[in-house]
Amino acid sequence: MDLLVTALVAALGLAIGSFLNVVVWRVPRGESVVSPPSACPRCSHPIRPVDNVPVLSWLLLRGRCRNCGEPIARRYPAVELGTAVLFVLTAWTIGITWALPAFLYLAGITVCLAIIDLDTRRLPNVIVLPSYPVAAALLTLASWNPGGETAWGSLVRALICCAILYAFYFMLMFAYPAGMGFGDVKLAGVLGLYLGWVGWGALAVGAFGAFLLGGLYAIGLLVARRAGRKSGIPFGPWMLLGAMLGIVAGEAVWQSYLDLVL
Repeated sequence: MDLLVTALVAALGLAIGSFLNVVVWRVPRGESVVSPPSACPRCSHPIRPVDNVPVLSWLLLRGRCRNCGEPIARRYPAVELGTAVLFVLTAWTIGITWALPAFLYLAGITVCLAIIDLDTRRLPNVIVLPSYPVAAALLTLASWNPGGETAWGSLVRALICCAILYAFYFMLMFAYPAGMGFGDVKLAGVLGLYLGWVGWGALAVGAFGAFLLGGLYAIGLLVARRAGRKSGIPFGPWMLLGAMLGIVAGEAVWQSYLDLVL
């Protein structure tokens, strides 16, 4: 991927990251992400377009509102920059193919769902449920692959894995409701679509990776005495991170495991 394409993907990530800041703030509060326009929470002055340039405006304003001087949280430019980095890494991993829009969409919802779950212990339906038809449509486009070799088998596998991962999480929730929420179950189906499209190894590593990473995080909290044995942790971020691990390295890790065992 050349420098120009990388720059374009990064610019798209910055713009999407700016919008995700709105999503992260408004969706948990049941507010529209379209209107009213963004404004300072202290003085209610609408943010000027010139002050709404991702990252750059925050730096030029030195992290303060132009009108009242209220500090602007560092999280805003961090989300914008983090989304841009994740978009570039996604493009490097997937390549400039028909599959890229599907995985950029996954990168976008990964950012906002992880932050919302960490903030509120919720995975909002308004984000998760529409992701089923959106992901299915984009993965269908990737499987059709206009101008190239079709991959309808990948799409069928994606639908099967969607059902498998959804059912697995549903059984976990049924067996231990205190440890697993229905929001995690619904997110599992979306992640199953992506992991299954990549391969069976991606599904296995992505599913296991969520519990491994979440468990390590919980152990870290216990060691640091920031949580007790009965404390709950938001599991959505670890599901999303595990899925990323499965997508990037799942097939290679699974094949290495099979070679070792067999």
